[in-house]
Amino acid sequence: MVTPAKTAIWDFDGTLGHRRYGTWAECLLEVLDVHEPGHRWTFPELFQALATGFPWHAAQEPHPHLRDPDAWWDHITSVIAEALTRLGISRPQAAAAATRAAYTDPAAWSLYPQALRVLDQLTEHGWTHILLSNHVPELPELLSTLDIDTRFQAVINSAASGYEKPHPHAFRLARAAAGPALRLVMIGDNPQADAAGARRAGIDAIWVRRDQHTDTPDLDAAARILLTSEPVPNEQHPALHEIPPLQPTAPEALPIR
Repeated sequence: MVTPAKTAIWDFDGTLGHRRYGTWAECLLEVLDVHEPGHRWTFPELFQALATGFPWHAAQEPHPHLRDPDAWWDHITSVIAEALTRLGISRPQAAAAATRAAYTDPAAWSLYPQALRVLDQLTEHGWTHILLSNHVPELPELLSTLDIDTRFQAVINSAASGYEKPHPHAFRLARAAAGPALRLVMIGDNPQADAAGARRAGIDAIWVRRDQHTDTPDLDAAARILLTSEPVPNEQHPALHEIPPLQPTAPEALPIR
């Protein structure tokens, strides 16, 4: 008889890994530094300008028409170009078109220090892993470059599936990929897309907070919860664990063995 698996469903961006400086606005600042040298625009202005139009800003609306990578990026490029036009940037199309290469540059992406160790530690204790991410079409290539791709039983990416978290079907896809599971837990940094979305789907959640975009999630604390708490199956009232960000002055926690 095969024992049902314990499956951790992981968010990626802001949970296991991150792009340098963390946000689309920061990426666009890098692009403008090249295309508009000496520009006057600041992070808060760009952050506000990019607050709408991305697929995850309308997560209730599936987007199967954007599952082709070029179609996805055509949509994103138009959103960015419109935002730059509103700001009065002189060559919005050129800067918007350069965003794809800048955002997906593998050299810009890193894993959080605890990520690989925590995944491998949990695997040793019988957990399997699924990635459920609202991300760009190039996510599989980024995961491969970061040498984390082989840790996952399945990768479910909104750019390929057409469903953004917290849409219920995104979590149905994760549940289907997990198969029969003794325990199913979502771990992510977004309180709505990850934690609330999972709980509405009847899945326990661990919210690894990042109060600032420069914060580091405490993945060791999440692993301790997975390894020491007892499952209480109750899809009507899924559990929620909230973990504050890792304190930069605190020594990194030792792994549980």
